[in-house]
Amino acid sequence: MKLAESMEMASKILADATKGVVFTGAGISAESGVPTYRGHGGATWSKYDPSRYANIDNFFSEPEYFWSFFKEVRSRVLSDCHPNPGHGAITELQKRGIVHRIITQNIDGLHQLAGSQNVIELHGNTRFFDCLDCGNVHSLDDIVKMQKETLVPKCQACGGVVKPRVVFFGDALDSETLQNATEAVASCDVILIIGSTLQVYPAAQLPIIVAKRKKPIIIANYGSTELDPIATCRLEGKASEILPALVDSLSDSSTNNPKPESPK
Repeated sequence: MKLAESMEMASKILADATKGVVFTGAGISAESGVPTYRGHGGATWSKYDPSRYANIDNFFSEPEYFWSFFKEVRSRVLSDCHPNPGHGAITELQKRGIVHRIITQNIDGLHQLAGSQNVIELHGNTRFFDCLDCGNVHSLDDIVKMQKETLVPKCQACGGVVKPRVVFFGDALDSETLQNATEAVASCDVILIIGSTLQVYPAAQLPIIVAKRKKPIIIANYGSTELDPIATCRLEGKASEILPALVDSLSDSSTNNPKPESPK
């Protein structure tokens, strides 16, 4: 099916949706300049081994390695990267009452910065940091300021261990978060999958729930995915280009008579 035909089909599906779910992966964030784990971010990023900095056991056994990575790479990425037009298009779909929930594998918080709400972050958010001793919460700005004085930040309230609010390799997904995501796909009327190759489980299991319910699956990705064979339609291309075009292609009736915004 040609892109124009797929775009028309996707537009018709979304125009009738009121409980749509968006599922995003690393592809949409990469278009904002967030490098993926495996060596696409240049020499500075690539000199750090993700099996060390992103592993929960290593976080505790050699915290200096993680925090060196964070200071040199991750904090700069978070400060420099901003939502792209793809994030903005998702927010617009939500404002029109088409999309109800957003499920993301990304940890950069760009959906929220773009104005989206009802975001389920499967792997956490690296803009927040929790003290494992007293529960005090620190912001990204707090951590950046602390790292000007010491490499490994300590809780400002009790001096305890501070951990980014993310799921490391070796961590289990938060059960409540996964349950919320499962309930979202179990009741949606369409799922729009963006920028994910659908290879990471249990996250990749969520669209399969939609398939079993025989609800439409729209995949927008630059490159093939594991679920292409069961997609209702597939939009090949970059999220920052495809999604704004998809919003523009929605019918005038959807634009002129917007549906109520999704509950906050």
